[in-house]
Amino acid sequence: MKDNMPVTRRRALKVGAAFAAGAAGAGRFSDANAAENLRFERQPAIDSNHRILLKGGAIISMDPKVGDLAQGDVLIEGKKIAAVAPALNIADAQVIDAQDTIIVPGFVDCHRHSWEAPLRRINPNSPTLADYSNATHLSFAKAYRPQDHYAANYLTAIGCIDAGITCVIDNSHNSRSADHSDAAVEALFDSGIRAVHASGPPNAGEWAHQWPQDLERLQKKYFSSADQLVTLRMFSGVSRENWALARKLGLRITTEFQGAQAAALLDPLAQDKLVGPDNTFNHCGALPEKTWRIFVDTGANINVCPRSDAQYALGEGICALQTAWNHGIKPGFSVDNETSYSTDMFMEMRVALYLQRAVAQNRRFSGDQNPPKPLMARDVLYCATMGGARCAGLDDKIGSLAPGKEADIIMIRADDINLYPSNNAVGTVVQAAERSNIDTVIIGGRVRKYRREVVGLDMKRLKAMVEESRNHLFTAVGYRPDVFAELLPKLG
Repeated sequence: MKDNMPVTRRRALKVGAAFAAGAAGAGRFSDANAAENLRFERQPAIDSNHRILLKGGAIISMDPKVGDLAQGDVLIEGKKIAAVAPALNIADAQVIDAQDTIIVPGFVDCHRHSWEAPLRRINPNSPTLADYSNATHLSFAKAYRPQDHYAANYLTAIGCIDAGITCVIDNSHNSRSADHSDAAVEALFDSGIRAVHASGPPNAGEWAHQWPQDLERLQKKYFSSADQLVTLRMFSGVSRENWALARKLGLRITTEFQGAQAAALLDPLAQDKLVGPDNTFNHCGALPEKTWRIFVDTGANINVCPRSDAQYALGEGICALQTAWNHGIKPGFSVDNETSYSTDMFMEMRVALYLQRAVAQNRRFSGDQNPPKPLMARDVLYCATMGGARCAGLDDKIGSLAPGKEADIIMIRADDINLYPSNNAVGTVVQAAERSNIDTVIIGGRVRKYRREVVGLDMKRLKAMVEESRNHLFTAVGYRPDVFAELLPKLG
């Protein structure tokens, strides 16, 4: 980014972000005076540059070869998982006592418009897609500066870490200039999240029209190595030209995809064998059988949106989880955005589970002789972990707990009052746990959250950065805040 721009990774602290300095160099993030390997309340400092041993937790590995352990240990060496076993005695490892916790792979959010974070819950009732667009693309989006992209992506990333989402696919459909894109990417790097930055063009307003050619510049500037936490892909509609450019650059492609019109656009590309495993499709509601056959035959990835499809009346209003399952596809899950609801994957799993069971029971009640079988809690946990890892193109690195995979791990306190006693580990995670129960989050072998606190986060500075951005956006479109508004007035 140019030296005269207000946002760079170097200047991030000056505009309010303090996490990078804490997380990137933090070897000490707990009570330095603690002298014993006791419970979480009195842990010694954990140095992420050395071996870390998670000891004595209930392990849900999501890997059939590793299986589950009622009590077991996970050894982390560098950024990778070195071993998962009932008991490991490693003399030189720093121990995190995991007794009374449930250890699971980090969640993967397959589709998040991270730039919208300062607009959290601005339109909670938002009954249509048009209402969502009014609150984003057609109004505030047009007023974004590069520093607003930085503040938004940073806030989204920290919120993900806090909620146990260790990887997010950032669907950045407001890349108004090269500087906007730089700021968004730098925020992801600075936060410590694992992210896939899917760069896309704005939907409305004036912009520099640097996209899609700017992808090559971004790739050279930030993504010379594929072996890093933040990677790049294209965010594009169904477009032969755009997809050809992405593949020329070796980039995967994410596409918003819903309904018969989108399906018709895909047909000729599929006939020309231009749909494949490097495609990820969001939503995927109201599609004909022919399109589902394309997904199956080409190995394309899909993610479904349990809350946003219902919230914004998309397609049938019920996410495509059941249809995907009927075709042998285990999709990922997406939060999509935070302009109406929360950031957490726990709620996404629960809504998906309840919708699927409600539809199955309704069909049974209405006389259907062959209703869908109810999904199990482990099924939706798979979608939130391995299903998401596949959509991110990272299933060889993350999504399960197995030796050789990178250590993206969350630890959930099963002895918290809302979870204790935990009589079923998978049920506890899917049906009862929440953000506040997450005690430790590890991404790429580095501890990002510990004792329920995001490592190195200066909340005061973060709030100052976000509030400055939000105030600018509100002023720019002439919005007078109303904290009790049922619907956002027409803006723009």
